[in-house]
Amino acid sequence: MADLVFLRDLVVILAVAVFVVTFLHRLKIPSIAAFIFAGMLVGPQGLALINDIHQVEIIAEIGIALLLFGIGLELSLERLKRLWKPIIIGGFLQVGLSILAAYTIARLAGLAWQSSLFIGFIISVSSTAIVLKGLETRGETDAPHGRIKIGILVFQDLCVVPMMLAIPLLSGSDTSSMEILMTLGRAVLIVIGVVLASRLIIPRFLNIIAATRQRHLFVMAVLLICIGTAWITSAAGVSLALGAFLAGLVVAGSEYRSQALSDVISFKDVFTSVFFVSVGMLLSAVNIIHNIFPVLIILVAVLFGKLVVVLIACFIMRLPLRVSILAAVGLAQIGEFSFLLIRTSQGTNLISDPLSADLIAVAIISMFLTPFALSLAPKMAAGVGKMRALNKLLKVSTAEEAELDAPLKNHIIIGGYGFAGQELAMALKKCGMTYVIVDLNSENIHRALARGEPAYYGDITSGEVLERLGLTHALSFVIVINDPSAVEQAIRAARMAAPKIHIIARTRYLLDIEPLKRAGADEIIAAEQEAAIEIVSHILRKCRVEQSSINHEADRIRTDIGENPSHS
Repeated sequence: MADLVFLRDLVVILAVAVFVVTFLHRLKIPSIAAFIFAGMLVGPQGLALINDIHQVEIIAEIGIALLLFGIGLELSLERLKRLWKPIIIGGFLQVGLSILAAYTIARLAGLAWQSSLFIGFIISVSSTAIVLKGLETRGETDAPHGRIKIGILVFQDLCVVPMMLAIPLLSGSDTSSMEILMTLGRAVLIVIGVVLASRLIIPRFLNIIAATRQRHLFVMAVLLICIGTAWITSAAGVSLALGAFLAGLVVAGSEYRSQALSDVISFKDVFTSVFFVSVGMLLSAVNIIHNIFPVLIILVAVLFGKLVVVLIACFIMRLPLRVSILAAVGLAQIGEFSFLLIRTSQGTNLISDPLSADLIAVAIISMFLTPFALSLAPKMAAGVGKMRALNKLLKVSTAEEAELDAPLKNHIIIGGYGFAGQELAMALKKCGMTYVIVDLNSENIHRALARGEPAYYGDITSGEVLERLGLTHALSFVIVINDPSAVEQAIRAARMAAPKIHIIARTRYLLDIEPLKRAGADEIIAAEQEAAIEIVSHILRKCRVEQSSINHEADRIRTDIGENPSHS
């Protein structure tokens, strides 16, 4: 009968979640917030449709494991090497400053230093599940702010291990230093083992499985790697979620990365949704009402404090202000690992039960608010190019100065000075064309100015900035930045400011073509499309096919994609 009770609980969760999320979707409520609200309804503190959430938490942990496994698949060890700056510098600054700020405030409030430090641990971690899900949904995993968020989250997840090990020391328990060192040593050995497995074992194992040509067997093997690695790391005292993330990195190092990613998507989405429901089930509306003032004070302090801390970390790393704001808003909440820390500390008297309940409430409310904050973040960042004091501090010229320097006419506006922007500027200069560069990355602007380029600091998602760059008199506006949402906003802003301007946008995926067309782009160059054309052309030339036939095939690909951008 216990199995039937669990099955009934699962049916209740799925039924209520489907109804609530569908209804709230019509009200433009983000799905993550809707799932948390559904959990509040069905949980023991709500309508009490489910009273025992232990079984639900098991499914939720599987959801977190699959979510982080998927992120690990998308990153790979090679790509993770390129994220060393946000991981080491950004993560250290964010975690260190968050703990320091929380410790200072808690000490001023009269708490013991051990309790103050532990509260710093709880507040410093952000929600890996919600932030990564938001990046995934918006297609911003590889955007500049997406990379800084992922880097800091990876560092936070790594810090959970020493934080857990520090609890016995802070509480004055009898745990010996030798036991702690052994646990830490096991964690280090596991990370080394994962790196070795990604090079020596997993690729050969997947080769054997793939040779059977049995897809269901391949899916089982992928799940075995994911859940198995997570279980091993958890048994060794390391975070289960971190183990799943490491497993994803292992598989990402093989040629089966794309297939594994497609196979776990459906599992991942369902189990992750149950996790968000389980978070809502922990929330008690009655307790919040009874302690409304302490909860609100802590909530405001946490959100504002963590936002400022991330801004400081990004400023030290000299990141663009738009990227800094988007990253700060995304990481302002308290994460799911805070529940694990609080649960582990129970019975140690590190923090009182009322304070523990308030912190859990604050964590859940901050997670609930995050999807709304993420949708507002681009608007908050849209006007950063107008901040004159900041521009003077960064020692860059602004779009206003471009208007004053000389009238701009029949020119090309280049939005972004990465590799594509640099090559375009070089080609235009050689051809004697007039152009102007605008970017929100101060380092890019300094680099351009050092080369004698007409470069200005500004936000291309702002219509006012574009107008000051002479948009209405320009020949074309070329957008070559890596942030998909910013590209779409820039197109809309440009189309509104100058309805007749010719807009060219670069994107990575074919799926981005249709939204950018609807936004108003005249031409969209997708990396997937151009890669396909180059591969086809290269192979046909290798086979000594006539150039006219090669051109015909290239035109056919462009026509097919133009008629069916999703290419389904």
